[in-house]
Amino acid sequence: MPSFMYLYSIFNASKKNQMKSYLLILALFISLFSFSQSDEEAIKTIYKQSLTNGKAYEWLDHLSNKIGGRLSGSENAEKAVAWGKAELDKLGLDKVWIQPVMVPKWVRGEKEQAYYEVSRMTKDVNICALGGSIATRKDGIKAGIVEVHNFEELEKLGKSKIKGKIVFYNRPMQADLISTFSAYGGCVNQRYAGAMEAAKFGAVGVIVRSMNLRLDDFPHTGGMSYGDLPINERIPSAAISTNDAEALSSALKENKELKFFFKQSCEQMEDVQSHNVIGEITGSEFPNEYMVVGGHLDSWDLGDGSHDDGAGVVQSMDVVRLIKESGIRPKRSIRVVLFMNEENGLRGGREYARVAEEKNEKHVFALESDSGGFTPRGFSFDCSDANFNQVLSWKPLFKPYLIHYFEKGGSGADIGPLKKDSNVLAGLRPDSQRYFDYHHASNDTFDAVNKRELELGAATMTSLVFLFDKYGTNPLTGNKMIKN
Repeated sequence: MPSFMYLYSIFNASKKNQMKSYLLILALFISLFSFSQSDEEAIKTIYKQSLTNGKAYEWLDHLSNKIGGRLSGSENAEKAVAWGKAELDKLGLDKVWIQPVMVPKWVRGEKEQAYYEVSRMTKDVNICALGGSIATRKDGIKAGIVEVHNFEELEKLGKSKIKGKIVFYNRPMQADLISTFSAYGGCVNQRYAGAMEAAKFGAVGVIVRSMNLRLDDFPHTGGMSYGDLPINERIPSAAISTNDAEALSSALKENKELKFFFKQSCEQMEDVQSHNVIGEITGSEFPNEYMVVGGHLDSWDLGDGSHDDGAGVVQSMDVVRLIKESGIRPKRSIRVVLFMNEENGLRGGREYARVAEEKNEKHVFALESDSGGFTPRGFSFDCSDANFNQVLSWKPLFKPYLIHYFEKGGSGADIGPLKKDSNVLAGLRPDSQRYFDYHHASNDTFDAVNKRELELGAATMTSLVFLFDKYGTNPLTGNKMIKN
């Protein structure tokens, strides 16, 4: 760095230009100071802004309590689109727009009912239809019930023991797995494909144990599929609470002939138009290199979707706000994308990627938050070894904030279609131990989200975006990290 006396002697060639020279020297000093700011200081500023001047919690309050559940194709989903665009407009971004996308419209209808008969009495069951399921007959379904834990047991029983019965899938999430997402992945196929598989053996309906690690009375909905099963062979599918699953299993051990009844009036309607919401800060040096941060605006309809994925939406919105508030002028164009229809179709993520490909846009980095608003622990990365090694070199910057989880793995469903060999996809990884207590259930509400945890997540995401913007995604030719 040249000395300021030397710079001053150059600019002070004549008294006539003395004031002009002074102003130029001052500007240069400010510029040099800003470049000398360490990454540690920049990240400290980001966390301070988020924890003392955050907007995420306020935004989530409105999204959850003033709008509510936002199932794709619903009136609330469209209210959320209008709200998201209006809030991004207020941030003074360079561009804000909505991107049309056709989405499924599934309607739950009247509240579901269920019970089973035991000892000449009926026991009510907490139940909810699975997203995409057909309805029962108007008067419901009442039939014998067969308990299984996997598709292998289903096949072993065969058509002779299943035809005309309701199949009860009762495989719990594996409690001894520390990764709750691994536990979820180990049993979610019974929810997603259970009806499709049971219908092949002549079942008349399916009920599934909720994907939940604790015992409670909340049934958890979620997406299901019939695959290519003909419409006339499809059967209704619903989830029951974990407490009810335990009680029903015990009752079946006492009486294998007991009858189960359930009734639901859900309906799959024609696709409707909805929108992704997009805001952009245009890059100062590489405006044609795009970095995305986002979450999905839609939710299931039982609660208000505060953890899944209202938290990810408002954290992503706060990333672009925090960048501006922290005085960071990004080199690359940073987009916040509020995706529509992650829960039952992934149409928003796919449409965003399709348009990006059509426009030949270069997406170098994408970050998604879709694991709840709990305390952030780190990130998982879908990237090359070279880029991952660069990420590992940043680990000391996150240590003061107890962010320690940096692993290669999945990123996020909505940003997945953007994957290229040359780019980096990342997913925020909060502490997930309580996530499935709320996931897709009626207790996924605003009061379940902690303000400080939500704000820590927003700051953590902003810090990673800041670093990738500063150093790029080619560590072989990028800048070296500035240290104190």
